[in-house]
Amino acid sequence: MRSGGMSEAASGRIAGFLLIAAALATLEWAVAYRHIRRALVPAPTDVFAELVHIIRAGELWAPLGQTLFLLAIAYIVASTLAIAVGLAMGRSRTLFNLLEPLIEIIRPLPKPALLPPLILFMGIGSAMKITIVGLAVFFPVLINTVQGVRGIDPVMIGTARTFGYGRFQIVRKIVLPAALPFILTGLRVSLGLGLILVVVAEMLAGTGGVGYLILDMQRTFQARAMYAWLVILACLGFSLNAGFVLLERRILFWSAGSDQ
Repeated sequence: MRSGGMSEAASGRIAGFLLIAAALATLEWAVAYRHIRRALVPAPTDVFAELVHIIRAGELWAPLGQTLFLLAIAYIVASTLAIAVGLAMGRSRTLFNLLEPLIEIIRPLPKPALLPPLILFMGIGSAMKITIVGLAVFFPVLINTVQGVRGIDPVMIGTARTFGYGRFQIVRKIVLPAALPFILTGLRVSLGLGLILVVVAEMLAGTGGVGYLILDMQRTFQARAMYAWLVILACLGFSLNAGFVLLERRILFWSAGSDQ
């Protein structure tokens, strides 16, 4: 059963990559026969050549490193805070009732809409970018943590208390492991949202990073380089997600669905 499932998953991935290859081939043909203006949408082979040039010239690492640095700081700080607050809200009905209205007011707001007031109060420096990315990361992790904690069977908590576990031991040995699949799901969703917001922030209020670079190339009509950096962003997002999935499988090795 397991080998059959893995074979089916592999076949699905191969079909997905074949679909991408077919789309690129179609685009190459459309540009070559002038169904699409090359000045607006370059051929995939031209974009690939530009991508190779960027890597060989060493132009990749500085903007990519700046973007990843901002993302890493915001992601780590916001995730840590969200898990701590989520554990507290999940364990305390009083704290949940106190914070839930405020969270439900702020959470649905599109985070890019908060950029103008944040720029007004914090300027266009790194602090503003970290804050807007942190807001995007915070809420999915918080909501998933709260749901994971509140979904724990009360019998498990009662049994732990019977064996003399204190509050800290209950959280560390019972609550946190039981809620971990929910927390990791929130972390995975937030990673993609964080990447989106850091690029948007760099586009609107940046002086560096991948987002600023893409917008600058659009303004100067460097279409091939712009699309090459979009490919880099796509590969970055794919790599971050794939790496997180591998980490999740290692952490949740005991889960029935971890090997899917």
